[in-house]
Amino acid sequence: MTNVVVVGSQWGDEGKGKIVDWLSERADIVVRFQGGHNAGHTLVIDGVSYKLSLLPSGIVRPGKIAVIGNGVVLDPHALLAEIEKLGAQGVKVTPENLRVADNATLILSLHRELDGMREDAASNSGTKIGTTRRGIGPAYEDKVGRRAIRVMDLADMETLPGKVDRILTHHNALRRGLGEKEVSHEAIMQELTSVADRVLPFRETVWELLDKQRRKGARILFEGAQGSLLDIDHGTYPFVTSSNTVAGQASAGSGMGPGALGYILGITKAYTTRVGEGPFPTELKDEIGQFLGEKGHEFGTVTGRKRRCGWFDAALVRQSVATNGITGIALTKLDVLDGLDELKICVGYMLDGEQIDHLPASQGAQARVEPVYVTLEGWKESTVGARSWADLPAQAIKYVRQVEDLIGAPVALLSTSPERDDTILVTDPFED
Repeated sequence: MTNVVVVGSQWGDEGKGKIVDWLSERADIVVRFQGGHNAGHTLVIDGVSYKLSLLPSGIVRPGKIAVIGNGVVLDPHALLAEIEKLGAQGVKVTPENLRVADNATLILSLHRELDGMREDAASNSGTKIGTTRRGIGPAYEDKVGRRAIRVMDLADMETLPGKVDRILTHHNALRRGLGEKEVSHEAIMQELTSVADRVLPFRETVWELLDKQRRKGARILFEGAQGSLLDIDHGTYPFVTSSNTVAGQASAGSGMGPGALGYILGITKAYTTRVGEGPFPTELKDEIGQFLGEKGHEFGTVTGRKRRCGWFDAALVRQSVATNGITGIALTKLDVLDGLDELKICVGYMLDGEQIDHLPASQGAQARVEPVYVTLEGWKESTVGARSWADLPAQAIKYVRQVEDLIGAPVALLSTSPERDDTILVTDPFED
């Protein structure tokens, strides 16, 4: 038995929700370790859809402990709204099944406002990143700047006013520079005190909780948000998120040592999508790209934004396999490729007349690369709902094997529809 870390191997939206739900039924604890409520996923259980942004997937399963780790930036209002929304669907969230790291950073209204101000200014200059405007980046900046308000601070009204003064010294200087109205001390204090009594019951020393549970033999599932190619260090910078999204962050963002992480499962879509700005070498702006988007229902869970679609990029996923230490992948949405005459897989790039096998870190070079493809025959038969290799067309199996060979990692699970049971299990990550 081992613990399992789930990460996205592309630019997010790979179908982590279904796979994490499938795994969480067998886990005892499900931990979110980075990001915030900018990352959404949809779970479909017994025909009911649950849209989650901040809460770990295990929250919808009775008898599981859901944990929000210290690597997450937490909007208390978004947390309470999501709890209320789930309650209306019959899912009761209490301190018995949800624990929040006491050293997690809070997202405040001034973070959301700053996020929007910057994106508006960048839009005018043509340099926008494409953030969700939810305050994620500014909150991480304050964390690194050592001026953040954290969950534990809500319990200490003696020191909180001084911490509010410190964060406002920074933010009001920025707001003056942007020509915006300053924020008052009283407004932020009222904002924090209004949620304190409802958030504090969930407070937990998470590293200690996880260590005790690990020693008891509990199965722990670490749930990442976004995708590896949006990692602040290893992604397509600056068109990335504000946190580390690779598997190593599961340790830093939860307080559990890296030796206890176990199996690294990379969720990988059978084609490629991206939301927002940034390079996308295999993007298809033709009828095939439109076909993938419509058939795959490629719209963001959180923002509703249409996703850009393209061919599978093995060079990028191979890069993610290396930076995450991926043990095996869960290949999702294979059924979306049904009916295409031929399929292409990117195996590398041409850059200034030279072929390379990875996406360079330079923004300028990323914009100049041209994909190098191999072409495979498609299949006309349906793969929807397949639950064994015998249910798959020969060409679909050939496609999967080619993907495995090109990325250097085996397929552990294969998903053929949004329904959780439409999954072919090759390797059980918990038993590997």
